[in-house]
Amino acid sequence: MTDADFLTSSRVFYDAIAEDYDERFRDALAEMPLERAMIGVFAELVGRGGAVADLGCGPGRVTGHLAALGLDVFGLDLSSSMLEIARRENPDLLFVQGSMLELDVADGSLAGVVSWYSSIHTPVDELPSLFREFLRVLAPGGHLLIGFQVGDEPKRHERPWGHDVTLDFQRRQPDRIAGLLTTAGFEIVSQTVRAAQNEAQVPQAFLIARA
Repeated sequence: MTDADFLTSSRVFYDAIAEDYDERFRDALAEMPLERAMIGVFAELVGRGGAVADLGCGPGRVTGHLAALGLDVFGLDLSSSMLEIARRENPDLLFVQGSMLELDVADGSLAGVVSWYSSIHTPVDELPSLFREFLRVLAPGGHLLIGFQVGDEPKRHERPWGHDVTLDFQRRQPDRIAGLLTTAGFEIVSQTVRAAQNEAQVPQAFLIARA
């Protein structure tokens, strides 16, 4: 699959399901204390007022939460439909359309980067380039927070909410992601795995790394 293929398939998928996705998961973060804790730790490490990019922001739930924690945050996503919701729900925040692999952001200009379940559609052979791009935009000492599902095989979502779209959600091993981040030039600060619970049938991983 080429860059254009996986980027296009991701955009088409999320454009189709955006409103249903937002309705289903709008309050999900309120029911996730460990996830909120990890985001809170990240926010403290970045520092109040720090410039942060929420990459693959979807409908902007995490973006809004980061802003409430005092960060100077903007969101980026491929999906125009997701961005429409994000702007509607967070009218005071900036949301832009684009690819995480080619950020229109100056070198070393950010204090933090968040990739909250947004690297899960990136093919494994593209992850080194993705992580180098994260590193490029971070100032020395800046922090990255990345979340993803743990596993070795992807989960295919077919016709969600009756929409005629399909997309694979990649699951990764935390040690493998930590190794790729280290190779890209990051220092691992924290590596946390939450056990599977409720609708999440697999463990969830949260890594914080320093540039």
